[in-house]
Amino acid sequence: MSDVTVSGPSVERSDEILTADALEFVALLHRRFAATRDDLLARRATRRPQDFDFLPETAAIRDGNWRVAPAPADLTDRRVEITGPTERKMMINALNSGARVWLADLEDANTPHWRNVIGGQVNLVDAARGTASFTNPDGRVYELGAKTATTVVRPRGWHLPERHLSIDGRPAVGALVDFGLHFFHNADALLRKGSGPYYYLPKMESHLEARLWNDVFVTAQDALSIPRGTVRATVLIETIPAAFEMDEILYELRAHASGLNAGRWDYLFSIIKYFRDAGPAYVLPDRADVTMTAPFMRAYTELLVHTCHRRGAFAMGGMAAFIPSRRDPDVNERALAKVRDDKLREAGDGFDGSWVAHPDLVPVCAQVFDDVLGERPNQLDRLRDDVTPDAKALIDLHGVGGAVTSRGLRANVSVGVRYLQSWLDGNGAAAIDNLMEDAATAEISRSQVWQWVHGGVQLADTHDTVTAELVRAVLDELGFTGTARDLFEQVALADDFATFLTLPAYELID
Repeated sequence: MSDVTVSGPSVERSDEILTADALEFVALLHRRFAATRDDLLARRATRRPQDFDFLPETAAIRDGNWRVAPAPADLTDRRVEITGPTERKMMINALNSGARVWLADLEDANTPHWRNVIGGQVNLVDAARGTASFTNPDGRVYELGAKTATTVVRPRGWHLPERHLSIDGRPAVGALVDFGLHFFHNADALLRKGSGPYYYLPKMESHLEARLWNDVFVTAQDALSIPRGTVRATVLIETIPAAFEMDEILYELRAHASGLNAGRWDYLFSIIKYFRDAGPAYVLPDRADVTMTAPFMRAYTELLVHTCHRRGAFAMGGMAAFIPSRRDPDVNERALAKVRDDKLREAGDGFDGSWVAHPDLVPVCAQVFDDVLGERPNQLDRLRDDVTPDAKALIDLHGVGGAVTSRGLRANVSVGVRYLQSWLDGNGAAAIDNLMEDAATAEISRSQVWQWVHGGVQLADTHDTVTAELVRAVLDELGFTGTARDLFEQVALADDFATFLTLPAYELID
């Protein structure tokens, strides 16, 4: 191998993943596409919120009658999808959960500790071959059942590097490492068992970034003599720029596209990030008050269903993050009612399926979609012609309700620091206060604090102005110290807004 260096610590069975041929395959993708990726990331910094609108230069695509490629058999019914990291026991439980799809998360529910990056690939190899098993310290054995969920892998976003693998003297692109290793080792095995290499693509901000992924897919398939169009990709619409380019994103990926997903938590983070210094009209209330019934969120989700079904693509709903309590049935009853209402809204709006974060929520989501779908695998026939694309509605934050309160400030600080501690410890999916928190929800917490501090927002209940000193007082009151606190202060209080908290956090881990 020429100029390919692995510097990460030893990981069990890494020799099965980091083979010479696999590394050369990743290097091929990196050398061909890293420069384009760099250019596209630089373009993000030039986008101005006041310019958000549907692109005039792509009107012909929006007005055209094209459709995406038909779905493969094991992706036609996606009524329940369960998300989670590729940790071995959680993977087996997810695959056995009764969900139709398991989102194998190498991104927001994961951390890029080298043991997770490579250990996750080991687990995905075993999952693709049906050989995954796990023995608990108490002797319980976990094995794959006769019928398991279809695996869809989510690689890291374009912005993240992989510093444990360098190519020609620079860190590899994290997304290409995740995709490349999985595709190289599993594409053929998945095809032999009647499935295929399927992916969720996160955090894109333009159709040009989707075009890059499409080029990666074509190159990867050609390099391994896999027929073009074998890859299937579902794109998470979880940034405000991407919401204005849904048609164009599907068009760029049309030979490989499977659908779009309403990535609600990252979408909220993106809105806060882009409008963080745009004035009081763009200040959202406490995170708990921003629900999917908010007008701007309704505009986003209904446009997503309309766009997808017009193009023959699946519209996937957002994640129910509730983690059932083993001790408090009253908490469960209230939370499950909210989950059911959320899924009823999605099924009624025409979504083809939705996400859950815990196996106990699979039956709740399944029942709602079973009642709507019956024997049909999806709702592609619901075109939602009643929806009219409205650029202003996507960025009009009026009508949300709620307020910025001391309780919301404390919750953001508490969740932000506790999640960062979990992340630094190697766990990207943290159960906090009966919710599955991941990087996206932590981003909301810290970016709201940043906006409130830098905008001089006043708390509705105490009338205190949110300042850095007040935030530090809350940190003291909650007893937070150490690296996680320091990192939270950096990403929530510094004058310069960190584009992603995972970038400075990555510098602190092995």
